[in-house]
Amino acid sequence: MTNKPRINLLNLDGDRLASFIAGLDEKPFRAKQLMRWIHQRGVSDVDQMSDLAKTFRTQLQDLVEIKSLPVISDQTASDGTRKWLLDVGEGNAVEMVYIPEEDRGTLCISSQAGCAVNCRFCSTGKQGFSRNLTAAEIIGQLWYAEHHLRNDPKAIKRVDAYDKTTLAHEEGRVISNVVMMGMGEPLLNYEPVLSAMKLMLDDNAYGLSRRRVTLSTSGVVPFIDRLSQDLPVALAVSLHAANDALRNELVPINRKYPLAVLLDSCKRYLEFAPRDFLTFEYCMLDGVNDSDKQAHELIQLLKSIKCKVNLIPFNPFADSGLKQSPKSRIDQFAKILLDAKMVTTVRKTRGDDIDAACGQLAGEVQDRTNLAQREIRWMEKN
Repeated sequence: MTNKPRINLLNLDGDRLASFIAGLDEKPFRAKQLMRWIHQRGVSDVDQMSDLAKTFRTQLQDLVEIKSLPVISDQTASDGTRKWLLDVGEGNAVEMVYIPEEDRGTLCISSQAGCAVNCRFCSTGKQGFSRNLTAAEIIGQLWYAEHHLRNDPKAIKRVDAYDKTTLAHEEGRVISNVVMMGMGEPLLNYEPVLSAMKLMLDDNAYGLSRRRVTLSTSGVVPFIDRLSQDLPVALAVSLHAANDALRNELVPINRKYPLAVLLDSCKRYLEFAPRDFLTFEYCMLDGVNDSDKQAHELIQLLKSIKCKVNLIPFNPFADSGLKQSPKSRIDQFAKILLDAKMVTTVRKTRGDDIDAACGQLAGEVQDRTNLAQREIRWMEKN
């Protein structure tokens, strides 16, 4: 038996797995067989992969493992939303959320332990940043949730999701949509996120369409451009303000990539996007960004780009210093946008009784950015 660390096959997308198999002098179709066993059937024991030669299975047992993140806790909200807390080691934990609906099952995935962007309305950012997740830790969230939920009688199963000739024993896929909207800024962990999304789209793995995989970003412009060339999935941009002065306060990365630069990159991305529009997310903060004037300002800002605006009622958390806009104010803000023929939705709050709603994911993170100390020094100077 080798003393080298085992290779976690969840870390390998289709191309990397094919290279690994080639290095073992095995035929290329073995890679597809492995992917189907791992991602479509959820098998983690190589010995159970019955259509692989026994000698090959024995070889793999000495070299590889199929391992996702350990689950610390599993909570279900009154509306059926489910949240898992996952151990990523060294005192750090991340969260993922499953949102069941009649026509879809959406999984919200984390990409980092903590977040360095530090948006004012997001509880994750208040913890600071510990580390990036690996591709295995990212796709492992989907791997665990998909196969765990198949045993849940309340989960909706889509029987047309898979080829029955290869998965005759399966009742169908549970998760139909994935959103990279959990803890972290996905584009600041680019390569592992890219590798994980390739598996989401691979027909030998999860077979999701690009329209059903959404990446949400605070606006890391160079990587928006890279993503448009590497793997253009649905894109959601965390906007939250229609002018640079306010967005500098709410989304600090705007100081590096101001709105004009960000919107130019969005227009470039739209040329390659799987949909003919982009989504802009706008968290409704009482007395901060929710006035009629700011609604008209938003219309002017976005008038030259085909888009949908998703208004998100703020989900309060301790020490945020912010309040959710009243429903009447959100409705009025939405009406102004709709009257201007702008496609607008108000996100339904899900899972807020278990802190699983948008902006509430916090996990447990040992801050390597010393965020708390930096904030104290800043307050002392000001």
